[in-house]
Amino acid sequence: MSMSLVHIVAIVSTALALAPAAAHVMELPNKIRLPEAEYLVVQKLYRGWQFVGIVVVVALVSTAMLAASENGASKSFVAALVAFMCLVGTQVVFWVFTFPVNRATGNWTKLPSGWIRMRRRWEFSHAASAVLNLVAFVAAVLAGLGP
Repeated sequence: MSMSLVHIVAIVSTALALAPAAAHVMELPNKIRLPEAEYLVVQKLYRGWQFVGIVVVVALVSTAMLAASENGASKSFVAALVAFMCLVGTQVVFWVFTFPVNRATGNWTKLPSGWIRMRRRWEFSHAASAVLNLVAFVAAVLAGLGP
C-alpha cells in the first residue's frame, strides 16, 4: 500500500467515523428532553449502526499505519499519532461509558430505573466521542499534508 493511499484511507475513514458522531451532537439538544416513549422510538433509528465499527477499525489501522510510516520527529508523525490516539480515545469512551448503558437498556428497548441518568451518560459520551473524532479527522488531514 503506497503512502498516498494510506493518507487517503486515513482521511476518508476518519471523516466517515466523524459523520455519525456529528449526527449525535446535532440531535442531542432535541433528544435530551424527550419523554420516555418518544425517546425509545427515536433510539430505534440507531439499529444497524454497529456497522460503523468497521469504519472505526479502518480508521484506527490506517492512522496507526500512517504514524508508523512517518519519521518520528516530523509534524506529520505527530499529527498521525494525534489522530490515532483520538480514535483510541473514542473507543475508551464507548466501552467505558456508552456500551454499559446499551447493555443496561437492551440497546434502548427498555428503560430501567435511572434511565434519565443513563440517557445523559449515553448522549454526552457520544458528544465527547464526536469531539475526539473531529480532532482525529483534522489531524489526519494535517498528517496527509506532509512534513
